[in-house]
Amino acid sequence: MSATGIELIVGLGNPGTQYEATRHNVGFWWVDAIAHAQQVSFRAEAKFFGELARVRLAGQEVRLLKPATYMNRSGQAVVAVARYFSIPPERILIAHDELDLPVGVTRIKQGGGHAGHNGLRDSIAALGSRDFWRLRIGIAHPGDRALVTNYVLGRPARDDESRIRDALAAAELRLPDLIAGQFQQAMNQLHR
Repeated sequence: MSATGIELIVGLGNPGTQYEATRHNVGFWWVDAIAHAQQVSFRAEAKFFGELARVRLAGQEVRLLKPATYMNRSGQAVVAVARYFSIPPERILIAHDELDLPVGVTRIKQGGGHAGHNGLRDSIAALGSRDFWRLRIGIAHPGDRALVTNYVLGRPARDDESRIRDALAAAELRLPDLIAGQFQQAMNQLHR
């Protein structure tokens, strides 16, 4: 394994068909796209409270995880996989929806708070660390805090979905850098 790169990529979302196409599930969209590109399937793994897939990226074995818990219990799956495979937080990348970024903008960062995101909040609590990497996937803010819940659990407009999927494809191109631990290079390419 790489001494510094990503070994576990987690997509945050809610299980169930009623949530598949929602803004809150863009983390799932990304890991699904990676699995599809690598021609692998997710398998339900009860002991990991989620669905797991194994891929080879940039010559390294990487695990993809979709928690089968609801968003506010995501950390249960993240910590189960991390402990079982001895993956430290700094080698985990969690992909999630981000209200504070415009639609179709993605940003990579390490550490930080949860900014009210329940999946991040639970992952931080379960791991006992904020040191994991994040792929922040912009979905924009509805403008009023009272509208946030219905907004994130709603489907984006077709144009917005297209911009999000284009951004996810661009982020997927940065995977070799992330797996190799070349985070600055990945950020330079993705953040321009």
